[in-house]
Amino acid sequence: MGGTPVPEQDHDAGSDLRQDQAHSARMYDYYLGGKTNYAVDREAAEQVIKAFPAIETVARVNRAYMHRAMRHLAQSGVRQFLDVGTGIPTAPNLHDIVQQVAPEARVVYADNDPIVLVYADALLAGSPQGRTAYVQADATDPARLLAAVREQGVLDLTKPVALSLHALLHFVPDDREPARMVAAFLDELASGSYLSLTHCTGDFDPAAWKKIIETYIARGTPAQVRSREEVLPFFDGLELLDPGVVLAHQWHPEPGSGPAVLTDRLVSLYAGVARKP
Repeated sequence: MGGTPVPEQDHDAGSDLRQDQAHSARMYDYYLGGKTNYAVDREAAEQVIKAFPAIETVARVNRAYMHRAMRHLAQSGVRQFLDVGTGIPTAPNLHDIVQQVAPEARVVYADNDPIVLVYADALLAGSPQGRTAYVQADATDPARLLAAVREQGVLDLTKPVALSLHALLHFVPDDREPARMVAAFLDELASGSYLSLTHCTGDFDPAAWKKIIETYIARGTPAQVRSREEVLPFFDGLELLDPGVVLAHQWHPEPGSGPAVLTDRLVSLYAGVARKP
């Protein structure tokens, strides 16, 4: 599980980094073998690993899917990308992937966590032909987030944009209306835009994922896994690209993309890309 959890209150850039509380973005960094984490994050992450040792595989599969999906969209002609719930930068980042295909591609990253702002320089070193930017904003307030994106002037929202919500929505419980949040983003995007998302699931090991969710909630991070049937409505009104909503390793697999030996239980992550008509 990655991304950045949605807090009960907004955090501005001057907020403290909550180093005394485990944080999902830093836990995700730990799963990926990163160094941007504290002892409290490592302790919580180890509790998750104890419940489900494959969580590190889930994180790596998520990254590999992001690379494939964003590369696919860039190869399909998309030149604008909005990554919401960016989390701590991990190379290669989204702009590295799409600007390899199209150096003129433009990317805006958005997150509400002050720790991401600390490391945002890594997200701004794009190609000379393209542009990258970062906005501090909360995913559950799409209107404010998109207003900040417009103010940056990097993306033209009257033209197609690829919206990525990777490893984010499982940190938005039902009482915070994630479907309405996704729809609010898409309503403001032009025809021909795309949605790409990933979402953890307990479909293949309910007991383990129950323990994982309990671990996050006990440390102050709201979380909720969903079944495939519960993930599908996020794509309502859109045209799903083949092969539809599938486990992430099954979405246009490439040799050497992600861990070599995978099962549905090890992955436990749904993924899909869809186009706005």
